[in-house]
Amino acid sequence: MIAPDIDLPRTPPSDADVRLARESSQLLRRLVKANRPLRFTAVNGKTDGKDETVEIPASAAELLVRLLNQMAQGNAVTLIPIHAELTTQQAADILGVSRPFVVKEIEEKRLPARKVGTRRRVMFGDLMNYKQRSDAGRQQALEKLAALDEELGL
Repeated sequence: MIAPDIDLPRTPPSDADVRLARESSQLLRRLVKANRPLRFTAVNGKTDGKDETVEIPASAAELLVRLLNQMAQGNAVTLIPIHAELTTQQAADILGVSRPFVVKEIEEKRLPARKVGTRRRVMFGDLMNYKQRSDAGRQQALEKLAALDEELGL
């Protein structure tokens, strides 16, 4: 299944959203620590008494806290199902690289993908594994450079 509905945010949250996310994430964090489903009442603002109550699983509440924490830091957030198939452009946007770079990584077998006709598709889970390996490699290189700096007294 291609994820055509994945639209990466182009703008960060507003200042008002950042403040509200900070306040609500702190409150929710305390509630989530109990690791039980949460029950919310949605107040519709009318006097007809038809407010709705919804219960969400503890795992969804934890995800909501993480999402709000990111918004409170001013970050735009997108939810992507782990089994979503991405186009090479979507993968490039997530990694913050060019589409030709993603294609090169696929062709050199560093990033798993499959072909659908003439198009390549990347599983989101595979993309996150690739990113984790890439980040770990960069971190090791930085640590080696830091050690070399210390050794040379820089």
